[in-house]
Amino acid sequence: MAPMSRPTLASRVTLNSDIAFRELDGELVILNLETGIYFGLDPVGARTWTLIEHHGSLGAVLEVLCSEYDAPPAVLERDLLELVDQLCAKGLTRVAASSA
Repeated sequence: MAPMSRPTLASRVTLNSDIAFRELDGELVILNLETGIYFGLDPVGARTWTLIEHHGSLGAVLEVLCSEYDAPPAVLERDLLELVDQLCAKGLTRVAASSA
């Protein structure tokens, strides 16, 4: 299988339609219905997931994260792109095809 392109701040990300997720005590549990594999996110990851669900654009997600968390923007950007890369690799999200 060919490697997928890594997400960037210009990427739009969508949630896979074959998943179910639920918030539990500030954390998020995600189930891939195709594979039956669970994936958990801590409170920051859960907040990031919610922002992806509502905004799609990673640039917009980063903007909100920068306003909510007291961390250097470069650290938030790195963590955001790393998380999205992991979510895509596990089939939970996908980077939308570029219209360019």
